[in-house]
Parts: sequence; structure tokens; C-alpha cells
Amino acid sequence: MIEKLEQHREDFNARITVVSALRELKQLRTDFLGKKGCVSLMLKEMRSLPAEEKPQAGKHINEFKGSVESLLQAKTLELEEKSGQASVAADGFDTTLPGRGESSGSVHPVTQVMDEIISIFFSLGFSVEEGPEIETDYYNFEALNIPKDHPARDMQDTFYVNEDIVLRTHTSPVQIHVMEKQQPPLRIIAPGRVFRCDSDISHTPMFHQIEGLMVDENVSFGDLKGVMDIFLHEVFGKQTRLRFRPSFFPFTCPSAEVDIECVMCSGKGCRVCSSTGWLEILGCGMVDPAVFKFVDYDSEKWTGFAFGLGIERIAMLKYGINDIRLFFENDLRFLKQF
Repeated sequence: MIEKLEQHREDFNARITVVSALRELKQLRTDFLGKKGCVSLMLKEMRSLPAEEKPQAGKHINEFKGSVESLLQAKTLELEEKSGQASVAADGFDTTLPGRGESSGSVHPVTQVMDEIISIFFSLGFSVEEGPEIETDYYNFEALNIPKDHPARDMQDTFYVNEDIVLRTHTSPVQIHVMEKQQPPLRIIAPGRVFRCDSDISHTPMFHQIEGLMVDENVSFGDLKGVMDIFLHEVFGKQTRLRFRPSFFPFTCPSAEVDIECVMCSGKGCRVCSSTGWLEILGCGMVDPAVFKFVDYDSEKWTGFAFGLGIERIAMLKYGINDIRLFFENDLRFLKQF
């Protein structure tokens, strides 16, 4: 066994000396360390040796195996270095040239706008609350004064998991969760993802909303107008005109939609604003007393207002983007602009 081992050692030393390419080294590794290589074969032969000879034979075989692995590793590094130098020489690479560097990432424009909006409301004393994206029918509709037979459900384009579970269509359910746990006064915003069955240049199945709620004694529609005025002027500039139009939402009464002067044409009329000079930006209103009943608030003592806005819509107007789908295509040429 020892003599055979020495023969293998001489054979290996002779072969590794003349190896000049990585593919040759790979074959050498297979011949000596592979499943059918000489080391494996010697280990099998060792089983037939007398018991008193096995320890000595095993020691020599393991030493040989370790020596082979060490020499193969050293030869691999040597050949890889030579190969790299040869490649550089062949390509005429100038090592004195400056590196290309790595481009840094940036915060997604939707996240930038969301952070800006949260910061504005935070400065006005609003706290941030979050809730589940998979909601029960009760929190998404019923507790917001939208019973099962209410026509307003047709406005939602809802993804149903089953009859009683939905992907939330707005972040208003967060308001119900908070009011169940906290007593007035409270002032919150609820940012997050929402889902609706809709997809075109101005709608996507998933988008981001921020809902707001303020409940206290003697809160009036004038307070709502004041908060909206501050918020929209912070986002679009103090020169931006805005108006309130009567509207309908089942969870607020009275309700209104807020328009801003078209940021594309400065109110002169264009394709974006359908030549009206105005753009719808958000919905709002005074909390309907029926909603307070679901959370055991005394509507004779407490009043409040709520509002909801789409982050992508504000980002589109703020940055002059004409297709909402650009936010979700992960095109670096688009994202790098922000």
C-alpha cells in the first residue's frame, strides 16, 4: 500500500508540474480526488488490510490527500492570476484609467411624496396610524355607513377574498380601528396601500392613499377648509388656487371634493384638465353621525372631519407625469429622474 501511494505521489507531482491551463487542472483533480480517483480507490482497498495495518495506511492516505488538495489550490491561484494578466494584456486595458464607479440609488417618487405629505400633517399635530391590508367587510364598508345594499359599493371595484373578507379599497378602516380603541380628541392620518379592480393610464390595481381624521369638540367645516388650504399650498405652492365642490361620500355629511388650479396650464384650460382649468385632488367632509354610532362616540358632543387622497395622483401632478403605470414598471431611466 505504501509503495503504491509513493507511485501516485510521483505521478501527481510530475503531472501538476506540466499543467498550463485550468481545464487540465480540473482533470487532474478528478483523477486524484474524484469519486473514482486514486485516493478513493486506495481508501476502498484499505478495507481489505489487516486491522493492525489500517491506522498506518489511513494516516498516509490522508496526508497524501491533504498534500494534493494544497498543491491543487496553489496551482489554481497561479493559473487564475496568469489568465487574468493575459486577458488584460490582450484587451489592452489601461490600469491608470479612473474607475466607472457605482451609481447611487434614490427614494422612489411615490415614497418621496408620501413622506412629504406625512411631514406636513405631522407638523399640524396629526399622528400616523396603520392597519391591515386584508379587511373584513364590516370595517371596509359597514362601519363606514356603507351597508351591503348601498349603491356606493359599486364605486369601489372591490377585490373579494370571500363574502366577508376583502382587500381594503381605502385606508378609512384604520379610522374605525383607532376610534374603537381611543376616545376623542384625536387627530390621525392613515397612509398605506389599497386595492381596486381598475387599470389604465390613471388607475392601477394597487395604489397608495392617505386618509385623515380629526375629532374634537366644536370641529367645523371651516377647520377642514383651513387644514386643506395649508396642506395643498405646502405641496403645490402658495400661489395655487383651490375650490370646494359639493359631493357625496356615505361616511361624511356634508361632503366635498377639492380641486386645485391646473398645474399644467395654470388654469387656462388644457387636455389634462379637460379645458376646465381645475383638477380634482381629494375628497373630504364632516364625519357622518352614523359612523360615530359604530364606535360609541357621542355625536352631540363630538364632531369631526375626514379626508382621503391618492399619493400617485399628487405625485403625477407635482412632477408632470402623464401615466400612473410608470411608477410601477421599475424603469431606471424614469426613476433616476427623482
